[in-house]
Amino acid sequence: MTNQLSAMLGAWQENRDSTEWVLGTVYRTDGSAYRKAGAMMLINGHGQQFGLLSGGCLEADIIRNARRAMVTGRPVMLTYDGNDEDDLSFKLGVGCGGTVYIMLQPLSAENDLGLGDLYNALRKRQSGIYFQKIDAVEGYFEPGMVHGQRPAHIENREDGNWLVTTIQPEPHILIIGGGIDARPVIGIAHQMGWQTTLVDPRPANARGEHFPHAGTILRKIDSALATYVTKHRIDAVILMAHAVSIDAAALATLRNAPIRHLSALGPRHRFVDVLDQAGLSRNDLVFDISSPAGLDIGGQLPESIALSMLSGIHTALFKQSAAPALAQAAE
Repeated sequence: MTNQLSAMLGAWQENRDSTEWVLGTVYRTDGSAYRKAGAMMLINGHGQQFGLLSGGCLEADIIRNARRAMVTGRPVMLTYDGNDEDDLSFKLGVGCGGTVYIMLQPLSAENDLGLGDLYNALRKRQSGIYFQKIDAVEGYFEPGMVHGQRPAHIENREDGNWLVTTIQPEPHILIIGGGIDARPVIGIAHQMGWQTTLVDPRPANARGEHFPHAGTILRKIDSALATYVTKHRIDAVILMAHAVSIDAAALATLRNAPIRHLSALGPRHRFVDVLDQAGLSRNDLVFDISSPAGLDIGGQLPESIALSMLSGIHTALFKQSAAPALAQAAE
């Protein structure tokens, strides 16, 4: 279980009729805060929580107030001021020092606040916009293509104030090459709640027993792979087969794929060789490219390199600003 929204909604969907549920949402922050506006968590009648609205400092009090929302069927509005010595968050030692505004909305069989539509969209890897009326039990989801990660904001309407949150499915990455150094890539991505697909045509590589957390393992690099990437809305690709021929075949196959980012393991001159063998130039590729792959965190071991590459992908998909890696381990 991760803190990704799709995992949280999956837990709710599986048990939505067996107990009460409350949706907790940060709808505003002032100053520093661990989670920002649009962060969500779900609490059920057994006192279980799925997701976080703070660093863990406030959750016990949030869960206690969620019971009140379940009993009354009305929203509960909470404010935690880290600067006020009389405020609970200050007494709990919350270190951020900002003010967090949280809304607890009860769910029911008749009114799921649009979470069912949101869950179904995420299962199909569809993005969209989620709307929640502040201090009310109203919410709905509108699917649609979303470009960028715009921060959640409050929209003032004639009928009240609404929190508007951009929703995007968790990243899905394609790893070309199933060697030993791909294992921590799959492992860390799994812990982050990302989806993964592993591709390697070599029988000795990408064996299932070595990659228990890989979502899918494929064996062919051909036109079917390009179709797969489009159908499953893959966001990023890592070339790490340690064989120029395999990486080149994958690059040639995916040259027109609708991915957003590609990372190439190894030094810059190696990626030039991959491009040459694929019969391509950088100008032929419309997606963002990181070569060497990842951010420069000074790591040398496979686990550190995996963290570096995934950090680079995270930056490319969500932030678009960080120092690139200066060098990468040679082949």
